[in-house]
Amino acid sequence: MRFVAYYASRDLVPLYAVYALLFADHGLSGAQVSSLFIIWSLTSFLFEVPTGAWADTIDRRLLLVISAGIYAAAFSEWMLVPTYLGFATGFVLWGLSSAMMSGTFEALLYDELAARGSQAQYARGVGWSNSAAMAANLVASVAAAPLYAVGGYALVGWTSVAIAGVQAVLAATLPVTTHRHGAPVEAVAWATETMAARYVAMLRTGLREASRAVDVRRAVAISAVLVGLTAYDEYFPFVAREDGVATAIVPWLVGLAVFGQAIGTALAGRTAGMSPATMARVVVTGGCLISLGALVSPVVGFGAIALGYGLLNNAMIVSEARLQQVITGPARATVTSVAGLATELVALAVYLVFTVAAGLASVSTLVALLGVPIIGVAIAVRRWLPRSVPTGVSR
Repeated sequence: MRFVAYYASRDLVPLYAVYALLFADHGLSGAQVSSLFIIWSLTSFLFEVPTGAWADTIDRRLLLVISAGIYAAAFSEWMLVPTYLGFATGFVLWGLSSAMMSGTFEALLYDELAARGSQAQYARGVGWSNSAAMAANLVASVAAAPLYAVGGYALVGWTSVAIAGVQAVLAATLPVTTHRHGAPVEAVAWATETMAARYVAMLRTGLREASRAVDVRRAVAISAVLVGLTAYDEYFPFVAREDGVATAIVPWLVGLAVFGQAIGTALAGRTAGMSPATMARVVVTGGCLISLGALVSPVVGFGAIALGYGLLNNAMIVSEARLQQVITGPARATVTSVAGLATELVALAVYLVFTVAAGLASVSTLVALLGVPIIGVAIAVRRWLPRSVPTGVSR
């Protein structure tokens, strides 16, 4: 439960619902806002793997506490310096915080379960954590309206800072796992004299395993592409808008998709053992439902989108669990961060496609067309996805 509470608190941030409006109301143009998102993504991209290696070198719990502190600093910067430079600085801090958390949380959870001989419960743990985060996101979005009505952006922002502080406290309650599941740490010079040498050793070990171990390389590719392609969820509000849905109703339709996501992730523990062929069918069905939903009437369409989104998110959690199972070396967080880095690349490609094709096709059509590469992912899943490893069986 401590892991779930910590992970959910990350999304219990009311500022999520209004920060784009905060930027606009402080005079930023659409192009400037887009440039902030690019700064955010590039920061996460640059720090993803280095911070993963750091997590394999020092106490992971400490790294998560520091990450939450930087997260709070990002929102504080926005409140104290509401200018383009201040917002950009905040996004750099947010990107760094996200990179520090990415891979670190997953590795800490997996190693804690492995120390108890319960690594088969990883998919359930991550699934419930993601589901709780989605629920927290919904609560925060609803809470943003009354907070803004009472105290404007200041109350929304400082409440978000306080919640980030709560995440730091929750991070401090997480267990410290001295056992790191995988090959002996000495094999990568853990006992070398300096922290820098240990860091370099872990970085090299993680990159070597991610690139040379066939099962790991394939699991990284599947997880990265599957997660990265779902970046189109940022465009669900525009799908509703193109169908003539009133602005006041759009959050409810998007909330339906988030609800589907929460259910899909919550059920990941039950589907963790599905075969590659079954997961391939889940991925194809999910992609087709989203594609069809984007092209039909909003009420029926978002029902299909919610169902498809739930299926894809379920498959995402299972793919991430399989990745953790096939990692055999001590640089677990580094390998996981390599997957996160690849995910960022795929997501950036999705955003680029939507930017370039904006004048050529509607957003709904572009969302529907993303069903094509998802079918390609399903083919890769059937051929490459590692099978589930029963508890107590090591690779």
